[in-house]
Amino acid sequence: MLKWFFLKVLIVSLLFLSCSNGETKKAISNQDENNFLTAEEAAQGWKLLFDGKTFEGWRGLGRDDVPKEHWKIEEGTIRKLNSGLVPSLPDGQPEEGGDLMTTSAFDNYELYFEWKLTKAGNTGLKYNVSEEMSKESGSPYSAIGFEYQLLDDNDTIYLGKLKPSQYTGCLYDMIAPVGAVVRPLGEYNSSRILIDGNNVEHWLNGKKVVHYEFGSQQLDSLFKLSKYQDIPNFQQKRKGHIVLQNHKDDAWFRNIKIREIETKRN
Repeated sequence: MLKWFFLKVLIVSLLFLSCSNGETKKAISNQDENNFLTAEEAAQGWKLLFDGKTFEGWRGLGRDDVPKEHWKIEEGTIRKLNSGLVPSLPDGQPEEGGDLMTTSAFDNYELYFEWKLTKAGNTGLKYNVSEEMSKESGSPYSAIGFEYQLLDDNDTIYLGKLKPSQYTGCLYDMIAPVGAVVRPLGEYNSSRILIDGNNVEHWLNGKKVVHYEFGSQQLDSLFKLSKYQDIPNFQQKRKGHIVLQNHKDDAWFRNIKIREIETKRN
């Protein structure tokens, strides 16, 4: 009897610890199951950029608010609505959209986010974005900046028909990803962007797929061959905004988090 008593105590204790750990995780994040920080992440200085419920910390590029005809919060995600779901204006013209950007700008950091697309989906996450440069060299509401491409790579309209630097994980129109594998359509992919001093890395589903350095001959040469070549100082590093692209297709983003880095590599 005594043996069974101690066994029961042990089982109850383990269950209590398990529940406590779960509550600690939830308390640290204070968010839903799709947008959270673990205890380890919180200790490392990670912060959520999206709370799963509001657009706090975000606005439309060139705007004071969010163009909510194009962007909505849906089941703990930021959803970019496809163009067909956006109502027209009374005169029949399309509702003007715009990219969604962080209100804060960042210099050295590690960014993590999860995303998924529908069939033949095409969008991107942009960084190193200057709002002023965007307005001067592009449209009033569309970001000019480095783009981490997000694409349904395996769809027949793209497969083998784009430049190598236009598939998922690339530095768009400049550096092709190496060994990038996109998860099956409908599943969430995980991506990371690391900027530490001049060192930059793109990661996709746990694998590093792009590496380059600001100020390098490699980057400068590729910039001069890219569609950005006529934009002064485009390739230079800056403290910039993080931007979700307003493309025509449906896209979902969640668990967007950032860890700012204080020290730089030499």
